[in-house]
Amino acid sequence: MPPSRLAALLSTVALAFAVGACGGDDSSDTSSSAGSSASPAANACAKSRLDLYEPGTLTIGTDKPAFPPYFEDDDPKNGKGFESAVAYAVADELGFGKDEVTWTTVPFNSSYAPGPKQFDFDINQISITPQRAKRVDFSEPYFTAPQAVIAPAGSPALGAKSLADLADKKIGVQVGTTSLEAVEASIKPTQQPLVFNDSNDVVRALDGNRVDAAVVDLPTAFYLTAAELKDSKIVGQFAAPGGDEWGLLLEKDSKLTDCVNQAVKKLADEGELKRLQDQYMGGEAAPELN
Repeated sequence: MPPSRLAALLSTVALAFAVGACGGDDSSDTSSSAGSSASPAANACAKSRLDLYEPGTLTIGTDKPAFPPYFEDDDPKNGKGFESAVAYAVADELGFGKDEVTWTTVPFNSSYAPGPKQFDFDINQISITPQRAKRVDFSEPYFTAPQAVIAPAGSPALGAKSLADLADKKIGVQVGTTSLEAVEASIKPTQQPLVFNDSNDVVRALDGNRVDAAVVDLPTAFYLTAAELKDSKIVGQFAAPGGDEWGLLLEKDSKLTDCVNQAVKKLADEGELKRLQDQYMGGEAAPELN
């Protein structure tokens, strides 16, 4: 082979080798670049990337007055009460300290009205319903309401320590609720429960000692014993299917929804939501009935 052609061939081989080597580097760089480009997606919920109502601040809405056991002293900022504690736990998961959270007053009925929101999320015992979900976003449920047993002063149901202790008691329920099914499935009463048209009839039945106890969802039990019934008490609570679910409410198609969902799910998976529920909505206030 002529020297000139041999030199050209060697040059070509050398060039091919160099290109191949560069190609290997490019492949490595591309992989590295892909990992880098995936990183922002993986870190879409990093604090610096969150699309907030007010930059650098997490704005949380709720109604006023803010009642126990969901808030204490009508002050959502103090972190006391079930929903205040849940809100700050979600804020912490999103990377916000307590001093980086701002609370704003949002009337309950206004929270799920369509249109822009002046908050990042709202927490206010808001039930997740298909109709509301057409207008706003909801997080995964942070609370599913159990059933509760309430009884007036002097009732033989007050001493119940288990569901079996209630089986021979005269129990009232409201029509159209899941409480009747819960009573029949969990308490298995020896006499047919009395069914009333609305909560006012339930209250009158308890006040008039027409029933030994009534079964309602736990949030209703807290309200009735605090505001409607004299000298009444929550005997206890028990889990039952079909309980009302509450979610954090966000503006429709909010860019925060996925991140808030991740925070709520993590708190649920780690047992923190159950712990807060037990702390503020259980214990002596509403012991478990098994």
